[in-house]
Amino acid sequence: MDIKVGNVLYLKKQHPCGSHEWEVLRTGIDFRIKCLGCGHQVMIPRKKLEKNIKDIK
Repeated sequence: MDIKVGNVLYLKKQHPCGSHEWEVLRTGIDFRIKCLGCGHQVMIPRKKLEKNIKDIK
């Protein structure tokens, strides 16, 4: 997958705040993504993130 810093990802599972949209802050083996609903930041392994992506904007 071609995911770059600044992309907005729409994930299959929603965050507890109710948002499905996440912004990519850092790429590599792990991704740092930020919830666009509440601003929470998470580090997630590439393999797990790519499996959960529904759409890339």
